Parts: sequence; structure tokens; C-alpha cells
Amino acid sequence: MEKIFVLDTNVLLHDPMALSAFHEHRVVIPMTVLEELDHIKDRRDKDVSREARIAINAIDKILFNASPKAIQEGVPIPNARGGDDVGSLAIFPDQLINHDVPAPYLDGSQQQANDNRIINVALHLQVKSPKAYVCLVTKDINMRLKAKGSGLENVEDYRKDRVLDDIQYMAKGYEHLPGNFWGQVDKVDTLRDGGQTLHVLNRSVLPKVHINEFLYDDSGFAGMVKSVDEDKLELQDLSRDQLMHQRMWGLSPRNFEQAMAFFLISRPHIDMTVLTGPAGSGKTLIALAYGLHAILEEKRFDKMIVARSTPPMAEDIGFLPGTEEEKMAPWLAAFEDNLEVLHGTDESPYSSIEYVKDKANIQFKSLNFMRGRSFNNAYIVIDEAQGLTQFQLKSIITRVGVNSKIVVLGNLAQIDNKYISPLTSGLTYLVEKSKNFEHAGVMHVNGIERSRLAAFAEENL
Repeated sequence: MEKIFVLDTNVLLHDPMALSAFHEHRVVIPMTVLEELDHIKDRRDKDVSREARIAINAIDKILFNASPKAIQEGVPIPNARGGDDVGSLAIFPDQLINHDVPAPYLDGSQQQANDNRIINVALHLQVKSPKAYVCLVTKDINMRLKAKGSGLENVEDYRKDRVLDDIQYMAKGYEHLPGNFWGQVDKVDTLRDGGQTLHVLNRSVLPKVHINEFLYDDSGFAGMVKSVDEDKLELQDLSRDQLMHQRMWGLSPRNFEQAMAFFLISRPHIDMTVLTGPAGSGKTLIALAYGLHAILEEKRFDKMIVARSTPPMAEDIGFLPGTEEEKMAPWLAAFEDNLEVLHGTDESPYSSIEYVKDKANIQFKSLNFMRGRSFNNAYIVIDEAQGLTQFQLKSIITRVGVNSKIVVLGNLAQIDNKYISPLTSGLTYLVEKSKNFEHAGVMHVNGIERSRLAAFAEENL
């Protein structure tokens, strides 16, 4: 059966390279979508306007040599997988739709939303091609409801960015093994590597573990997966007491999950650490404490870059007075608060904080202004990453240069982007795609240590 996918504007904004995701099928872009992309490309919101321009360029790359007739009928899309089957891309002139077919059109007048005009394209194609599978693809929930209510048989969310079917299966970075783990193991080879004790096991004992994952049981054992292949895996034996007594910049872990996060973030071979968890679990404090420790005590990095995406109401920070760091201060207050926690007991906390900010060369940046830059010898912290798409996170992580480390923080329960859910968040995508990379580590810090009121609110409100 021929499959025809009608794309909404928000799909191309969410993933500007979405055209290659439909493989051998026919993709139709209504003229209204091109008009919306044209308006969006000049917006003040740097992220969205940039993605609109990338989407426009991707469309132009496929259609630039085609005739008007070919563009309306369909131009082959190059197959990114290298196979023989190729799809096609067509532009549908929805301004020419009339009532010459018995389709249940929505009101497409100028006073109505562009959504209606895009839905009408799918309704028109459904009547014109009764033997084809015609599907509208949009990330707008209300638009999906309107389309179904209008009689459109097939309406879907864009799913290429989904790496999981259920968020509960997202990698946490650790696994609890009930009972006594070693009582379930028939054969193990134990060896010493420097100051480390390594256990070599058959892979079939723990078939689903990934590299840099922590394991612990009820009898006191704790370990970290050092390497994995098809036949065997290596576990580094860890002492729970030593994990709980780690200290970084005067900070000690308050629970075992924080202790595992301390150990993970301080590993020199790990270039990227992803810390997830609820508000108050200590993610930001751990990232900041290690950064100060690594820069001022270990001398591993020259500077600390702290960045987050500014909320929609502050898309253009240029309206605020001061330098870029002063403009970003309202949205990076969490780091100021955590600096106060680390230095609140000093004789002169304000002087200590200013001294540390200067000595550690802490720079506050907006993600909107990190495009095209390269950060070498830097410790980079990306805060509130749950609201970013996979495309946005990729464009940030590719900025990491030589001898640098990046820490990505996020809470999937606090997504404020209307087109992103926990399943489609770039943070979820990053966790699942990087968990098998030997130079990346993942940790879900679950215990809420902020206050008993914060714990109550997180669990019950």
C-alpha cells in the first residue's frame, strides 16, 4: 500500500532533518507549512528560527533542480540508508483546494488557523487516493484531535525521536540486584589492576548491563561495569563506605545515589555525564562542586561554562541591561544558590563566592549564543536540558573541544516545552543513545535532599 505522510510545521521545527525519516514513502508538505517556516525563520527566538532555516534548506536541497510539475507530483528523496528504495517529496498548493471532492473540509478562510488548511490537505488526499494510507504527522495534540474529529483516518505524532516506549525503562545508570549477587554466580575470575579489584564474569550473568553502570546488592556489594563485550564483562569492585565518604569541595554525599554520582562525575575517562532526577536531589550541587574541585584543586580545566536555555518569555536577552553574564543571571540563580551552600559557612560568604567565581573563571552563557563556538580545556554544565530537543542537544555537545568535560542536568518532570514530552525529550534521547559509549556516564539521582517539604511536594502535589 502506498503511504502518504502530510507533515505539520512543528515536525520540521522539532527535527529539521525529518524528511529522511520516512524512507521509501511519499512526503507531502502543504504550502501553508512553507509560509509558516518563512515567518518563523526571522523570529527573535534564535533556536527556532535557526531550525526553520535548516528545514527550508533541506527542502531546497531536494527540490532545487525540479520543475514546478515535478515538485507537485513528487521529487525523489535520497535514501540515507543507502538502499534502492527511495521516497518522494511533494509541495501541495493548498490555497487551490476547492469543494470539487466530497471531503469534509474545515473552514480554511483567512480568519481560521493555518492548522485547518494543513488538515484539509490530508482530507483532500484521503478522498483523492482512497487506496493509499494517508496520514497527518503533527506534534500538536489539539490538531490531532481536530483532524480525527474531521474524519481523517490516520493521524500520528512524530515518533522518530522516540527511543523508548515507556519512560520507566530509561537507563538510570545503576541496577539493584536483590539478595546476594555472588551467590548467583557460578564462575568468576578476580584480578588486581593497579589499586583496583576487577571481577571478570560471563556476559550471560548480566545480559542487559551497559558500560559505566553501577550494580549493588542487599549484602553490601557494589561495583561498576568497566568493560562489556559479547562474551564477558568486567566489574570494578567498589567499597560502599569509601563511596559514602567521598568529598569534593567540602561536599559529601547524603545518600548512595549521590555517592555513585560523585564517583561517576569524577572519572577522568568520562567526557560526558548526564545527571537526571527530581528537583532537590542535588544534581546542580554535585556538578558545581566537582567543577570547582577539578579547576581549582586538580587544575584539569581552565574555566567553567554554565549554560541553559532561556525561557520563551525571555527569548531575546538583549533587552536586559548589562553583559551577557549579567543578562543571564535571573535564569542561572540556581548556581548562585548552590555557591552559597558551598560557602555559606565561610567568614565572609559573599567575598568567598566572588573570589571563587573569578578564580575558577565561571562564565554564564545562553545556549542561544553558543552556536558555532568551540570550548577547549573547559568544564561545561548544561542546566534544564529536559526542554531541549535531540537536535538542540546534539548541536551543543558537538561544541565540546579538546580536554573538556560536559555535564548535562535535567528533570523530566519539569518540561515546559509544549511539543516535548518525557518520551520525546532530547534528554531521554541522549541518555539512551550514550549509555553504551565508554566515555559517557548516566546517573539518576532520586533522593530529595532539599527539605522534607520539597520531598512531599515532589511526591504528592
